[in-house]
Amino acid sequence: MKKLGLCVCLIALLAALSWGKVGDVLKVIKTPGPCPTGLAFDGKHLWLADDFTDKIYKIDPETGNVLSSFESPGHHPEGLAWDGQYLWHIDSGEKLMYKLDPETGRTLSILESNSPNPRDLAWDGEYIWIADFKSDTLLKVSTVDGMMVQTFPSPAGEPAGLAFDGKYLWVTDRSEDRIYLVNPSDGLCLSSLRSYGPFPYGLAWGGDALWNVDYENDEIYKVKIFDTDIVTKWDERRLSLRFVKELRNYGPGTVKTLDIYLPIPDNRDNQALLTAVRFDPKPNEVIEDSWGQKIAHFAFKDLKGYSIVRPAWTVDAKIFAVEYFIYPDKVGALEDIPPDIRSKYTQDGDKYRMSDPIIRELARKIVGGEKNPYWIVRRVYEYLADHLEYNLKPVGGWNPAPTVLRRGTASCSEYSYSMIALCRSLGVPIRYVGAVSLRGDDASFDDVFHRWTEVYLPPYGWIPFDVNKGDRGEGAPPGDKVLGIGNIAARYVITTENGGGDQYLWFGYNYGFKWTSEGQCRIHEESYGLWSPLGDKKYHKPMK
Repeated sequence: MKKLGLCVCLIALLAALSWGKVGDVLKVIKTPGPCPTGLAFDGKHLWLADDFTDKIYKIDPETGNVLSSFESPGHHPEGLAWDGQYLWHIDSGEKLMYKLDPETGRTLSILESNSPNPRDLAWDGEYIWIADFKSDTLLKVSTVDGMMVQTFPSPAGEPAGLAFDGKYLWVTDRSEDRIYLVNPSDGLCLSSLRSYGPFPYGLAWGGDALWNVDYENDEIYKVKIFDTDIVTKWDERRLSLRFVKELRNYGPGTVKTLDIYLPIPDNRDNQALLTAVRFDPKPNEVIEDSWGQKIAHFAFKDLKGYSIVRPAWTVDAKIFAVEYFIYPDKVGALEDIPPDIRSKYTQDGDKYRMSDPIIRELARKIVGGEKNPYWIVRRVYEYLADHLEYNLKPVGGWNPAPTVLRRGTASCSEYSYSMIALCRSLGVPIRYVGAVSLRGDDASFDDVFHRWTEVYLPPYGWIPFDVNKGDRGEGAPPGDKVLGIGNIAARYVITTENGGGDQYLWFGYNYGFKWTSEGQCRIHEESYGLWSPLGDKKYHKPMK
């Protein structure tokens, strides 16, 4: 019985340790003061600064109990960092950085911070990092004289917390309520998480988890970082979408045959269908293309002059903002990708033209000898974001990748074609998805649509990489670029998952069509999505 009891306890413990997914909060600790700022972890205890009490607290991370405290050396205590033996502390009023004895609180050395508006600190094993919240910069400084060694822009507008996990920096941003993962060698923003609280401040790395203190909630959160489940959902909306493909024959001749193909949306991480897809009229058949995409086929015959057809589908759905958190070092090798996916989604196509010299040579130039699938794709992503500009005029729309790369401008489709051509030529499986976009209010009209790519990263599967979204232009904060990676906003119903080149949609998305005629026919075609909210009507009513 004792052995059985021990086994039950062990199973329960393992279940508790494995609970949750990336971004989940594993523990909440109430802060001892009302204005918590800097945070550090010494391998056993948390250390917290408070700007109201002017104290630094030693906290048991298991119970949340305050074990001891001492007065801060200044009157506006901010960041904390642990170097393995001592606490480092910075004061935003004095603009000074202090080396502290953790047992007594005694100041052992004082350095100029070289930061006019310091917030938090991090120790990387050799240098101290400082987050400056007004200049929006991250600074690496010497612990000998406090002089700046390296600096680069912070991911977004107001960095407030900083931590180092042994390889990468973590940065909280109060303006975006996000926690960013940053490469300390060049400032490249790698991925991001939404913060749990509304005012993310100090950060500390706890071995396999991230600790974050929230200034507004006066709470410390232990955040799970590593797990195979990397998906989080936010911002649920309940909407109805009607997609219409309209074709008019102004004659005077006859359209003898007209075939319209509408891909059928399905459940995905970003969308949950509340009803079956409803068709008007009923399609002649439902078929499946070579990529496994289900398509409604509508066939019409003998459309005389001045006739019109409007085949459509309607669906009610919950749509979400979806985020996939990618830690580059946890991504597997190309050899870990299932062979059938590697074979299927590395094929060439008319819009890719992977044999073109510009594709072959540029792919090798961008990636060099890199083998990690994340870094292969990320380098292609960065290149396209830096070298292409969104523009549909004077030419463009659906031109093949080599043409787009030589020209330097692209539509969302052309960003996708270029991304696919370069990644596939490097052996990385990639496809595109097509969507109808919610543009503004819940009752809205969309005839522009959007397309982006998804890359297969082992062991996680298909991850969105939207270069068009990540290309924010000069002057945009670095964190904006990473929002095109692993993020889908709560404004899409994805209709299509495709590799391109099938006989129904060709390299398009949302629809495909073909027709034959007898006599002179002037054809006008358009496609559009009609969004409407589900649930009670909304009113702006003044308070009584």
